[in-house]
Amino acid sequence: MSRVERAEAREAKDTRPAGQAQPAQPRKRKKKNKGCRGLFILILVLAILVAGGGYYTLGLRPVDPTNQETVAVEIPSGSGASAIVEILDGAGLVRNKLCAKINSRIGGYNSLKANTYLFSPSMSFQEMMTAINTEDFDYISKESIEVKDGARLQQVAEAMAEQLPYSADEILAKWSDKSYLNTLIDKYWFLTDDILDKDVMYPLEGYLYADTYYVTGDGLDIEGFTEMCLDRMDEVLTERKDAIEASGFSVHELLTLTSIVTKEATAPDQAGVAGVFMNRLDQGMSLGSDVTVCYIFQEDRVDLKVSQLESTNPYNTRKFAGLPPGPICQVVDSAIDATLNYEKHDYIFFIADEQGIVRYSTDEAGHESNIEEHGLVKDEDSEG
Repeated sequence: MSRVERAEAREAKDTRPAGQAQPAQPRKRKKKNKGCRGLFILILVLAILVAGGGYYTLGLRPVDPTNQETVAVEIPSGSGASAIVEILDGAGLVRNKLCAKINSRIGGYNSLKANTYLFSPSMSFQEMMTAINTEDFDYISKESIEVKDGARLQQVAEAMAEQLPYSADEILAKWSDKSYLNTLIDKYWFLTDDILDKDVMYPLEGYLYADTYYVTGDGLDIEGFTEMCLDRMDEVLTERKDAIEASGFSVHELLTLTSIVTKEATAPDQAGVAGVFMNRLDQGMSLGSDVTVCYIFQEDRVDLKVSQLESTNPYNTRKFAGLPPGPICQVVDSAIDATLNYEKHDYIFFIADEQGIVRYSTDEAGHESNIEEHGLVKDEDSEG
């Protein structure tokens, strides 16, 4: 192409109408390489995130999913999340400490509770931290103290002494401390000065509701356990407050009679036996209950000695009419209900035969007949 021709071509190019497509230009290879590099970085970041998430999740899983053996872990008061991770790791319960520390900070554990917990290697880190955060009762280390239905206060003190760092004598001394008893009277509506009567052998006898109580790692003391029992009794008596008022008995009298019924009969027969005692009270008779005599000597026996039966202690309902000074054992709600809703009948005597079947009679002749017919050995002073 001549110089003239090249000039004409340039002129024609400059005069091309607006909007007419320009000849396609070849793509620059540099831009293509830049796009590939960005995609590679994105994929790499996603891969790292996925791998990191898997690593994190795996690190929080149980150390040994098949190992159910419990490990006691003491979480001291004031322990933060990081300190708890160290404690759990020291107990062999953390699969990956780094992952655990991350989770302890971002897991929302804002109410971590001090206590002694029982965990196992089969638990995940989140399960353990959640249990500590909510103080889950299922995972708290605890010992049980059973206040048995029909147990005397001495026996309750002995059961407590097996789990708490106090002797039975120390416990009983606390329960006889008039200053302490007055604080309880001020706190609980059903405790009155009746428990301070000089003839009452043990002021709190009959008031510690019979149940199983759990002692956790919080270091429960005598006062704390006593209030656990009284709180439970408060629930039971408050539910029956109207019925108690309608019965004409004070709470102290009701628990006293209920305790005698508890020692004399099993649950199916308690309402019937309560009816016998109500008839005797109405007629001004002595209750004639050997279990109250047993209480004087802190025994549970059938073959009482004549000297014991002749005791002038006011708990001797063979000798004195009316109710004794106070309850003789701990009770449960069903016995309270049986006493409140006693069977109305005309019987004033009862015996239980060798099979435990209760036999009632309306007079002494019938009572004597029951004793002879059912092969029971009759004590000359026996009434019921």
